[in-house]
Amino acid sequence: MGGKAVCLISGGLDSTVTAAIAKSRGYVIYALTFDYGQRHRRELGSARKVARHFGAEEHRIIKVDLKQFGGSALTDRRIKVPRGKTLKQIKAAKEIPSTYVPARNTIFLSYALAYAEVVGADAIFIGANHIDYSGYPDCRPEYFRAFQRMADLATTGGIGGRKVKIATPLLDLDKREIVKLGAKLRVPFHLTRSCYGGGKKACGRCDSCVLRLNGFAQAGVEDPIEYESL
Repeated sequence: MGGKAVCLISGGLDSTVTAAIAKSRGYVIYALTFDYGQRHRRELGSARKVARHFGAEEHRIIKVDLKQFGGSALTDRRIKVPRGKTLKQIKAAKEIPSTYVPARNTIFLSYALAYAEVVGADAIFIGANHIDYSGYPDCRPEYFRAFQRMADLATTGGIGGRKVKIATPLLDLDKREIVKLGAKLRVPFHLTRSCYGGGKKACGRCDSCVLRLNGFAQAGVEDPIEYESL
């Protein structure tokens, strides 16, 4: 395929596998990361390493202070990050978890759309997933279809016939499939960080860690990062 792609890189497993997919398709990567006041700021260091690994043409780290609004365990330290749930409990949950950051993907994709217009990118890659995820409303297929329609209407390229594609290659994969695909693409798993906590090591007990650990176990691939508890 080729061309240019804006890749949203958080430093986590899913965004790193997604960047690897973009690279494998011949895209020149323009990496975009957000410092949004998240408690797990260590992921920013991982994002820098991942962007370098894939030879990103540029890597922009945008500061957007979502702590001003709070409303999430990831941006408000008064709200505890849920820990200790089993995989079954995570998947069976009916309520949106406290780690959901209000409108985060909408904010991130809007920035990515502006960046894509400026650099002349053909696609925006985001590592969203609606199979093994924590129940976030902005990770659903219908959300991305709606954002694509908005992007087609809201950009000069969309009006002129050069639409920016919102690419979600992991949307219908579970964590096992994501890990297996990452292994096939030789993703640097050791550079990634998925934990919602801000510790030196991944906690091993938050929802994100549980989903990640289960994915590696089911894929039969060793997770190379260190955990506080397993």
